[in-house]
Amino acid sequence: PDILPVDEQGRKRTHGKRVNICPNSPSFRRFSREIARRMADRYSHHPALVMWHVANEYGTYCYCENCEAAFRTWLRDRYRTVDELNGRWNTAFWGHTVYNWDEIVVPSERNDDNKWYQPIMLDYLRFMTDANIACFNKEADVLRAATPHIPVMTNMSGFIKKIDQFKMTASMDIVGWDNYPSPKDDRSLVAFKHDLMRGLKGGQSYLMVEQSPGQQNWQPYNVLKRPGEVRRLSFQAIAHGSDSVLYFQLRQSVAGVEKFHAALIAHAGHEETRVFRECARIGAECRRLGDAVTGARSPARVGILFDWDNWRALELSSGPSRDLQYLPTVVQYYKAFHARNIPVDVLPYTADFNGYDLLITPLMYMLKPVVADRITRFVRDGGHLLTSFFSGLVDENDRVILGGYPGGLRDVLGIWVEETDALLPGATNSLRIVAPDDNLQGSYRCSLLCDLVHLRGAKALAVYGEDFYAGMPCLTEHDFGKGKAWYVATAAEDRLLADLAGKIIARLDLKAPLDVPQGIEVTRRIKEGRDVLFVISHLADETTIDLGPEPRMELITGARLQGTVTLPAGDVLVLQTIE
Repeated sequence: PDILPVDEQGRKRTHGKRVNICPNSPSFRRFSREIARRMADRYSHHPALVMWHVANEYGTYCYCENCEAAFRTWLRDRYRTVDELNGRWNTAFWGHTVYNWDEIVVPSERNDDNKWYQPIMLDYLRFMTDANIACFNKEADVLRAATPHIPVMTNMSGFIKKIDQFKMTASMDIVGWDNYPSPKDDRSLVAFKHDLMRGLKGGQSYLMVEQSPGQQNWQPYNVLKRPGEVRRLSFQAIAHGSDSVLYFQLRQSVAGVEKFHAALIAHAGHEETRVFRECARIGAECRRLGDAVTGARSPARVGILFDWDNWRALELSSGPSRDLQYLPTVVQYYKAFHARNIPVDVLPYTADFNGYDLLITPLMYMLKPVVADRITRFVRDGGHLLTSFFSGLVDENDRVILGGYPGGLRDVLGIWVEETDALLPGATNSLRIVAPDDNLQGSYRCSLLCDLVHLRGAKALAVYGEDFYAGMPCLTEHDFGKGKAWYVATAAEDRLLADLAGKIIARLDLKAPLDVPQGIEVTRRIKEGRDVLFVISHLADETTIDLGPEPRMELITGARLQGTVTLPAGDVLVLQTIE
């Protein structure tokens, strides 16, 4: 019975739902480890065994007594003393002072204060990541002992907020993830998630473990994948670092929740279907690619920092706006470069910044001290930084960094943020460019939040056009050491970020792999010194592109191409340099 989880309302679930476990259940860990041992006994010498895939889409949370006890132990290991915990959590506020470890309760609906008290909630989310990792390792250790030469992994859910995936994948030999985009998702969001998967293990290629070959069943409105759509999604995955094109599922379920989820073999039971034919075509094309890109790397001079602690802390914050969202903002900044086919690596805060010309750090609300020092050093030594409003405010325990916003970034940005205005839904302000150039001119709209900025060495590129802070800087540029830093003080429209990206790209002389029309995605992977370019049309009409004078082999068709070629609507080219 202790295997069944307890929800936030304190209700113990009954049997029936999948992934229906408490990750801190001693019984679950004992039985799952034993199942792994028996699997290893049975299959470790099987000639078809190429990889161990443990469990499915980790991310279960629980609020039971086992979790509460384990959470207290986790906190004791992290903070050592109750006094240290009280100081880090600032528990004197609202009378949360802890005098004994056993007084700590999980942040659920049973204790409404704790649920809304950000420091304990933030640590509970960290704890749940570690608990899920421990479940994975319990099984993975058994499998590795039996088959040390066989890689072990699991598949990460596309809903990526639940688990800190940089931490989770450190225990895995290869990253795997499930790609189920909504029809409304911009292609840049899908590309970002692929680049994130590639970034989880420092640029190592990954596996797209699941995608739907056709219609899904669990979204509110499950439209059919249009002809060619699954092919574009498949090649987009390979283009961004995947070494596989896999599907859920082989045969369509005869009953149950997912009976209307598409499969390679539909309920009709034969291969004379549109979905089967398209997936068979993709399989044949992947065979023609051979090993040309498996294990290949994707070089980039731009890195965008992404952090789960920051994500959670930002969206747990009470104020200044309930509409503040981390992932959409990060993707908005990513899109400004992706739309121009500038390669971008997604990096953890702990990454090595050497080799990058530009770091992008949108909504870096939580600024861990060592990160501030490393970013400052990066810019001082000649790097470039692009960051946004509501950055540099708190430390790793969600305690405000005193001395003025944006905390440890004040010097490198050359500004002081005095206040932040939250705009009501639908309300906007304007940005007026005061230092126009070939990229930034005229006015743009902004919304959500507006930082009130004072210059402390930086210069204003744009000022607000409305409200009592009209004329105050809202886009700044600062020369710091050998480098330069830009600060976007408000939630600007896409057009502003696109034009600012153009300015930065020109300054750094960043180049796309090919010069192509808007709507054509181009990526580059390198293996053993040979380039492979992926050219994917997201357009509804055919277009012409210039491949340049260098001849390339198109790996799908075997054609030798150079110069101007016609690319049909929605089509794909995979081009390898000819030795």
